[in-house]
Amino acid sequence: MRNPETTILEIKSARAIVAFRNQTAEFLAEMSFMNVSSQINTEFNPPDGVPTSSDDPRDYLAPTPYLDSDNPDVIAFAMEATRDAVTDVEKAVKLFYAVRDGIRYDPYVTSRQKFKYQASWTLSQGLGWCVQKAIVMAAAARVVGVSARIGYADVRNHLASDRLLELLGTDVFAFHGWVELWLEDRWIKVTPVFNKELCEKFHVKPQEFDGSAEALFQEHDTRGNKHMEYLGDRGSYTDLPLQEMLDDFDERYIAFVNDEEEKGGDFHAEAEAQGRSS
Repeated sequence: MRNPETTILEIKSARAIVAFRNQTAEFLAEMSFMNVSSQINTEFNPPDGVPTSSDDPRDYLAPTPYLDSDNPDVIAFAMEATRDAVTDVEKAVKLFYAVRDGIRYDPYVTSRQKFKYQASWTLSQGLGWCVQKAIVMAAAARVVGVSARIGYADVRNHLASDRLLELLGTDVFAFHGWVELWLEDRWIKVTPVFNKELCEKFHVKPQEFDGSAEALFQEHDTRGNKHMEYLGDRGSYTDLPLQEMLDDFDERYIAFVNDEEEKGGDFHAEAEAQGRSS
């Protein structure tokens, strides 16, 4: 069993390193060397993430291939979002809303290209679906010293556009992405997925997060109708299990996991039109 005092010292040491990295990033930002046009590595080909085997928060502070928290753009985003935040809870709450509303939800940007799932890529695009947005939040949390890991659940979504449901051939959404944060000595799950503007179009109350309770999904819309049903938890992973996810999608869905150029679609426009007619 670890000595509690040793554990505290190790965590403080890890956070000191993060603080130094943040100070360096802030200096570079002020010198205008950082922006969301970082070079994208199209030859990016990491292995799949695997189910986690540790609950030690110290294991979830370092960058991974997809959670590229050492990328200058991710660092800049995290620092700006958490400006004036002091505690880990305050940082987590600010990051939740920065990702929820700062990155538009778009389920049509699924892709087989691995680099498009890096946090830095999603930030450069300003939009993403649940898997991508969860990666952004987890990476940004690690930047500011909050231990974070990604995980997945299967849900039944009663409030998707007709066009999206036709592409999927089902209302079951597999690998719905969530983030788990280490706050006040426990893991808390959140999903910073559906931006406020989209929720209003679908007549769904936006998911809120205060840093103390889990914020997974909205069970009902503002009219009391079913919005989402939780079907099963796949657990947390060390990094994105992309091939596992794509294999599941290929078996489960009719025609969905191709690139966004082929799928097309404007999910926000579909939501607005469907919201008016409902």
